[in-house]
Amino acid sequence: MEQAKEVQHLKTYESYGYSEELLPKTPEQRDWGMTNYVTLWMGAVHNILSYLTVAGFFVLGLTTKQVLLAVMLSAVIVSVFYVLNGYSASLYGLPFAMLLRDSFGVKGAIIPSIVRGLIAGVVFFGTTTVVGAESLNVIFARFVPNFMEIGNGFNLLGLSAPTMISYAVLWIVTVILFLVGMNVLGKFGNLSSPIVYIFITGAAIWGINIAGGFGPILDYVPSNPNPSIWVFIACVSALVSNWVGPVVNMSDFTHRAKRPRDMIIGLPLGFILSYILFAVTCVALIAGTEIAFGDAIFNIVFAIDKIENTFSVVVLILALNVGAIAFCVYGNLFPAGMQMASLFPKIFTVKTAGVLTAVIGTLILPWKLVESTSTLFYFYSFIGSMFGPIAGIMLSSFYIQRKRKLDLDRIYVAPGNNGEYKNGYNPVAMTVLAISFIIPMSGAFLQSVPFLVTINQFAFFAGLIVSFILYTVLSKVWKPEMQ
Repeated sequence: MEQAKEVQHLKTYESYGYSEELLPKTPEQRDWGMTNYVTLWMGAVHNILSYLTVAGFFVLGLTTKQVLLAVMLSAVIVSVFYVLNGYSASLYGLPFAMLLRDSFGVKGAIIPSIVRGLIAGVVFFGTTTVVGAESLNVIFARFVPNFMEIGNGFNLLGLSAPTMISYAVLWIVTVILFLVGMNVLGKFGNLSSPIVYIFITGAAIWGINIAGGFGPILDYVPSNPNPSIWVFIACVSALVSNWVGPVVNMSDFTHRAKRPRDMIIGLPLGFILSYILFAVTCVALIAGTEIAFGDAIFNIVFAIDKIENTFSVVVLILALNVGAIAFCVYGNLFPAGMQMASLFPKIFTVKTAGVLTAVIGTLILPWKLVESTSTLFYFYSFIGSMFGPIAGIMLSSFYIQRKRKLDLDRIYVAPGNNGEYKNGYNPVAMTVLAISFIIPMSGAFLQSVPFLVTINQFAFFAGLIVSFILYTVLSKVWKPEMQ
C-alpha cells in the first residue's frame, strides 16, 4: 500500500515537470552501500589544494604536532557534518536542490542554490585547477628542455605562458571526465585509487627517510612559532572550509543510500582513515624537506620536486591530480550542474551548466586567489561565511523545526505554486542567512575591530553557530504567512 502511494506521488511530481535527477529516489534507485561511502572521498582527499592549505599552517607558525592535530580534528568535524547534513536525504531520497526548498522556501532556495552551485563551484574549480596546473609544470619541466622559459616571461593577467599550457591541459581533461559521466569517473577513481595510495605512501616514506626518521619531523618547529589558540582554530576552520561545499550538498550523494546506516558509518570511516595518511604525508614532505635541505619549502609541489627519481615525481603528481580532478568533478562541476539545471531547466542541463562553471572558473582569474597564504585564507573565510550559514539553517530546520519529518508535497509543487510560504520565501531563513553571512565576513573589511577579525578567521564555525542559534530562536517566535 505504501509503495503504491509512493509511486503515485512520484507520478504526480513528474507531471509537474521535474526531471528524473530532481525526483525523490525510489528504493530501486538507492544503490549506494557502505563501500560506496567509504571510498567516496578517499582519492579526492589527496588533492594539491588541500596539501597547499596545510602547508600554510606551518607558514602561520604551527608545529608538526599542532598541524597533525588540526588536520585530524578537521577530518572529524567534516565527517560529523557529512552525516548530520546527509541524513535527511538518506531517509527521503531528496537531492540537495529540492531539500533546500524545505528550509528556504520554493523560491528562496534559489539563493543558496546559486551560492553552492555557481559561486562556490566556480571558485573551487578555478583554484583547484590552477594549483594542479602548477604541479604539471614540474612534470613538463623534466621532459621538455627550458619548458619554464616558454614565452620569455610573457604572462596574461598574471598567468605565465608555461602555466597557461598546463592549465589548458588539466582543464580539458577535467571537463572531459565530467562530460563522460559519473559512472565512468567512478570506475576511473576505483582503478586509480590503489596507485594514488601506493605513491602517496611512498612520498611519506621518502620524506620520513630524508629527515632521519619520524622523530625529527614530529619535533619540527617552524622559525616563527605561534602558540595562539586562535591561529590554530583558524587553521582548522580553513581546512574544514576546503570541504564545506560537499558538506552543504552532501544530500546529492546520500539520497542514493540503501540505508541511512550505510552513509552514517561509511562516510566518517573512509574520510578519517584517508586523512590519517594525508596528515602524515603532509608533515613528512613539508617538515622533512626543510630538515633535509635546510630550506623552508612550503609549496608541496616544490617539495615533491626535490625527489630525484623522475618516475616517482611524475606518478606522485599525477596521483595528486587524480584526487584534484575527482574533487573538481564530484565536489564542484556536478553540484553546480545540478543546481543550475534545477533553477533553469529550460536553459541548462547538468552537463552544460557544469561546462559553464568551468569556463567562468577560469575567467575569475583563480591564480590570484592562491598566490599567497594570506589570499588563500581570505578565500576560505569568504567560502566559510557563505556555507556556514546555509548548513546551520538546514540543520536547525530539519532537526529542530521539522523534528526530522518532511512533507514532500510542499517541496514538489506544481508550476506557479509557491509551496508552504505565501510568496515562496521563508523570511526567517532569508533574514538569518543575511545576518550570519555579514557578521563573520565583516571582519575582512573592518580590520580595526579585533573581535570581528577573530570571527572572520574561523568564518565557517561562526556562520554556522550564529545561523543555527538564530534560526532555532526566530522560527519559534516568528510565524511567516503561509499558503
